[in-house]
Order: sequence, then C-alpha cells, then structure tokens
Amino acid sequence: MPANLTPEAQAKLAEYSEAKTVEAKIKALEEFLKVAPKHKGAENLLYWARRRLAELRQELETERKKRKGGYNPFVVEKEGAAQVVLFGIPNSGKSSIIAKTTRAKVEVSPRPFTTTVPAVGMMPFEDIYFQLVEAPSVAPGVSWVHRSVGLVRNADLVALVLDLSLNPIKQYKYLVELLEQSGVSLKKPKGKVEIQRERSGGIKVVIMGETDFNVEDVKSLLKAYKIHSATVKITGKVSLEDVEKAILGTNQYKPSVIILNKADLPGAKEKVEEFLKFYKGEAPVLVTSTVTGEGLKDLGPTFFKTLEIIRVYTKKPHGDVADKPLILKKGATIEDVAKAIHSRMLKGFKFAKVWGPSAKYPGERVGLGHEVMDGDVIEIHYKG
Repeated sequence: MPANLTPEAQAKLAEYSEAKTVEAKIKALEEFLKVAPKHKGAENLLYWARRRLAELRQELETERKKRKGGYNPFVVEKEGAAQVVLFGIPNSGKSSIIAKTTRAKVEVSPRPFTTTVPAVGMMPFEDIYFQLVEAPSVAPGVSWVHRSVGLVRNADLVALVLDLSLNPIKQYKYLVELLEQSGVSLKKPKGKVEIQRERSGGIKVVIMGETDFNVEDVKSLLKAYKIHSATVKITGKVSLEDVEKAILGTNQYKPSVIILNKADLPGAKEKVEEFLKFYKGEAPVLVTSTVTGEGLKDLGPTFFKTLEIIRVYTKKPHGDVADKPLILKKGATIEDVAKAIHSRMLKGFKFAKVWGPSAKYPGERVGLGHEVMDGDVIEIHYKG
C-alpha cells in the first residue's frame, strides 16, 4: 500500500469510501483515526482524514439546519459562468476586490477578520458573469479555516490574494501548504485516474500512459479497499499513490490564479519582481490595486482563460440566437451541447448546423462528434 496502512485501517477507509451518508462517512473516519498507524508514511493521509472529518461534521450541521429551515452562510450556491473563491490572509484586500469589481455591498476595513462569513458578488465579463466568493481570512489558530478551505474545494477556481505590504512569498507558501494538507492541489496533474464503480463484472483497467505499475497492481489495490467491480481509466503519468488518492478522494486539483494586491504601496514593485523570480508554477500572476484600479480589468479574461471554458449560443431553426450562452469546457462537442439543452435532443438527434469559429462555412451541417469553439452558434435538428 502506498501509505503503508494496516489491514484494519484499510478496512475503515474502505467503509468511508463506500459510505452513502454523511453520518456513515463521519463514523468510518473516526474509526479509521483510532486504528491508523502514526508513522511518517501516513502523515499526509492522517492530516487529510482530520480535515475531512471536520468538513463532514460541518456538512452534517448544515443538513440538520436545512431540515429545520435554518441557513448556513458557508454554503454558497453556484451562479454565473463559474464560481471563483478569493483566498488569503487577513487584510490582503479580498473585500476591496469584490467591492471594486461587483455591485455587492461588502464591508471594507483595515481591521483583521472583518469578513467572518463568505461575501459574494457577481463580476461582469463581456456577456457573462463570474461569481466571486470571499472566503473568510485564514491564519494559524483560526477556527473557521476548514470552512474556508471547504469553499475552495467546491469552487471552480481559486484566486490566491497576496498582500504586497507583507511578504508575498511567505503568504503563498502558507496558503499552498494549507490547501495541500487539506487535499487540494494547485498543481495540474500530469495524468488522470477515473474510477467508475459497477454493480458487477469485476474490475476492468485501461492504462494509456506512463506508469510504474501494471493492471494487477491496480486490481489488488481496489480489492484491498473492498472494490470488486469497477472500470478504471488511467491516462498520462500516474503513480499507484495517485490511484489510491482517486479511490479515497484525498486529492483534488483546483485551477488557480495568483493576485499580487496593493500594487500602489511603496516597495510593491520590488516585491513583485522578487515573487516572479521565486514562482515557477503554471498559474497566471496578476498585479492589482483597488486604489488605482491597476490590473482589475484583467481579472475577467484571466479567469476565463484559466478555467478553459467556452461560450456556445443556441438557436431554434428559423429563430433568433439566444441571448445567454451555454458555458462548456474546451473540447466540448455537439453531443455535449445537446446534453446541456435536453436529453431528448440527444435521443432524437438528426444533425446540427454551426455558425462561427468551428464552422468551415456558415451553417455547416455537422454530427455529434463535431468540436465546438467559443462564440459558435448551434442549431440542433432532432426528432421531437
């Protein structure tokens, strides 16, 4: 086992993986922590288990409040094209960014921890909106840290807001370590593991990429976690530990943007240069000031590009083009468009017409496999 777990600890994690309710997951993790080995090889897994247990207890509290008609401010329903969480230490300027880029009325104050529950605003970008969510500031000893991390976990993208009046490198290391210890990775994986559990049929493994293990290793790992029927697809560069993380759900990739804020302050330029020399990651870095407005106009285009999304506009035969676009991931096809509109379109699909960047000529007639592009207009013909 990659984490060198005992059979008893393995069994408890298997129970967690199979659990259908929040209560059952909590019980399984509690029992896992009682029997889990305390050696160095299991440190990250133990930290994840404790964090996940705290999140699940909060989820349970939220469910109970909902049943009673209560309200939990840390549950933010997604709106717009995507949800972007602003994540940072106290006074990094998260509230100011929301105040300057949306119409939301938020309290902006030099007092630390002014925001104790998420603040939400809708930021316009061309013909769509991004939902900005300010996660309450994180710092050592703060009781709501796992709730703020939970907001990141549920978001489409995380923006790390770093304060240029302080040391941005130190802030970055702290925020990244905090997220990684909670099972959230900002580093785009070189491979992908997809596990689809089945009711029967045994374990089927398809490996398309660079690995240091074989099909039998994957089957043994799944069986150790009491998974006896599943389809596993592995692409790219993947380790057996990555497969285990996919089974347990202990690692989640989150695309990110880095915002170096308060660029108007003395010495900020030097700190930006120092950070850029240090940073070797793949996330785009923006330099902003809510006082001068520097860099704020770049937020929308950067979010759009980093999320790798496209806008597709639909129209009925002989009808007008819809005002609001469908938001899809890059690489989406006509089949994805049909699914997004209604299942009956896919079942009765005949053909589609396309106007826009992906069409060879206006009104090109295409099939389900045609890849669409940002700005395309799609007209689907189907048997009703």
